[in-house]
Amino acid sequence: MAIPYFDAHCDTISACRWDGRPLRENGGQLDLMRLKRFGKAAQLFAMFFNLSRAPEDGMFAEAKRQQAVFAAELAKNADLAAPCRTGAEIAAANAEGKVAAILSCEGAELLNCDPDKLDWAHEVGVCAVNLTWNHANFLCGSNVSETGRGLNDYGRAFVRRAQALDIVIDVSHCSDAAFWDLVKMTERPIIASHSDARACCGHPRNLTDDMFRALCETGGVAGINFYRDFLAEKDATLDDAVRHIEHFLDLGGEKHLGLGGDWDGCNPIFSGVEGLGALWDALRARGWDEALLADLFYNNFLRVFA
Repeated sequence: MAIPYFDAHCDTISACRWDGRPLRENGGQLDLMRLKRFGKAAQLFAMFFNLSRAPEDGMFAEAKRQQAVFAAELAKNADLAAPCRTGAEIAAANAEGKVAAILSCEGAELLNCDPDKLDWAHEVGVCAVNLTWNHANFLCGSNVSETGRGLNDYGRAFVRRAQALDIVIDVSHCSDAAFWDLVKMTERPIIASHSDARACCGHPRNLTDDMFRALCETGGVAGINFYRDFLAEKDATLDDAVRHIEHFLDLGGEKHLGLGGDWDGCNPIFSGVEGLGALWDALRARGWDEALLADLFYNNFLRVFA
């Protein structure tokens, strides 16, 4: 397919780590062969680990293992993809017909919530980090636990260090209180890599209208999540994804909305990334021009990571 693609969240690397799934081609929701079919493609690959079964040697050791899987898979598939950390590297990979593969970290607990561990993250190419996953951590509360707890002083130090290293702060999963604390202090654009509109579906993982407007004011981008439970209370369809997109666009989101499929981390409305052609066609049928769609599908997230 000729459409462009830049997606801010998948859990495919953790699936490679735990299931032995090859990144080149697999039966999951995303692989390099499918990404290669897009006109040009960039994908953030998240390191992720469920805290409910924390490894005996600690979360940071697990982060190192997942980063090693990411590096090894890309080395084996250098004909299809290249690891990227800058806009120039993304553009160069795409110009060569390769998928731009970008590393992220879903949950600061993988870095022991330690600002000093961000130096390692930067060195190995991590370009974005979620403050939390579903568990509250040492930095702040999450959308599931300690929902009223915002950033503490240590959390603020973590944010400052990350932004000094050009690591983007991702607010998907964090508490509303932490979101607003971050907005007050951020010096860089922030993202919600895989979050939908709470006005369209009341799940607390989604963004309120005020949160989306504030994220836009930072210069950031929200990635539409295709997880059924975040799109509708029941029986979510492609029409629900369109509804969330158009709601954000009505709020002035033309330059602040992207894709955040949550591939290999949820039960989405598509069987896999190959289904995105249907979304492009549905939006075109509703009158959105290709320039706006190119921003949504590629340009907006590229701007943040450039």
